[in-house]
Amino acid sequence: MNIQVKLIYFAVDLLVPLIVGYLFRNKPWPDGNFFDNMANCNMLLLYPFLSILSFWVLPFRWELAWLPAFGVILCFIPGLIAYLISRNKYNNPLDNGSYIIAAILSNIGTLGGLCTFILYGETGFAYTQLVAVLQAAVIFLVCYPLADYYRRSGQGADMGRVPLAKLFFSRNQLPVLGLVIGFLLYYFHVPRPAILGEIFDPLVHIAAWTALIPVGYSLDFSAIQKYYVSTLDLVPVKFVFTPLIAYVIAQQVFSDQKIIHAVVILASMPTAISAVIIAKLHGLNVHITNASFILTTALFLLVIYPLLFFLLQ
Repeated sequence: MNIQVKLIYFAVDLLVPLIVGYLFRNKPWPDGNFFDNMANCNMLLLYPFLSILSFWVLPFRWELAWLPAFGVILCFIPGLIAYLISRNKYNNPLDNGSYIIAAILSNIGTLGGLCTFILYGETGFAYTQLVAVLQAAVIFLVCYPLADYYRRSGQGADMGRVPLAKLFFSRNQLPVLGLVIGFLLYYFHVPRPAILGEIFDPLVHIAAWTALIPVGYSLDFSAIQKYYVSTLDLVPVKFVFTPLIAYVIAQQVFSDQKIIHAVVILASMPTAISAVIIAKLHGLNVHITNASFILTTALFLLVIYPLLFFLLQ
């Protein structure tokens, strides 16, 4: 794939679906349910299938076993920095909780998978799925209890606990199931039909659109204008400190430069839409997570990823 084709993929698969989704906001049809179903189809069907295909032909090396740990590290680094900042930043626990969760959760699975695929093909996509393996664990074991704590601190409400079984039997784990199936097919030397290799490329683009169009539909710029300045200090957290620290750690763990570069890209991801969802579910200040999502996503698409694209060619 030459550089011109990669740039076209970047423009078409990252920018256009967000714009298309946003343009549908004020249309009577499709409605919110339609885009919710589109996102569910992406999560339940496309990404599990893509995980199977990518891991089916990924040669296993023991250093790859470190990648899931990096999925946790890439949450811990910005989360800790944001916690230290927020102690002197907000007086309201609902604001603190939103700010920290916006820092912790990054769009590794969807946006990260597409960005690494554009640069490194199926191998890059597979690396991303390994890094994302423990993302559900971070959401349920860290972000839900954290949001619950800040909700109770701010409003005195008792939200209860998230059942442990939800961690292991969530639909968020379906791409992990695809990973396992793909690895088993590779381990038992089951040949992957050539036609499946040919459809992988178009399926990645379809998955990108079905993931990002609902995100574009959810954007509400007018309600969060005053929070952009409040979340501006997350920009160096997300795009400077986290990638630098991740790069230093990755240099000590991996010998393959492609893996190191993939880790740097994934460490530079913007705030995930899941941060907005968690803030809504727990009654936190959703405008802070939304502002962080829009601000960091726009900067990533327009500045950060193009810069990484040329530096890591």
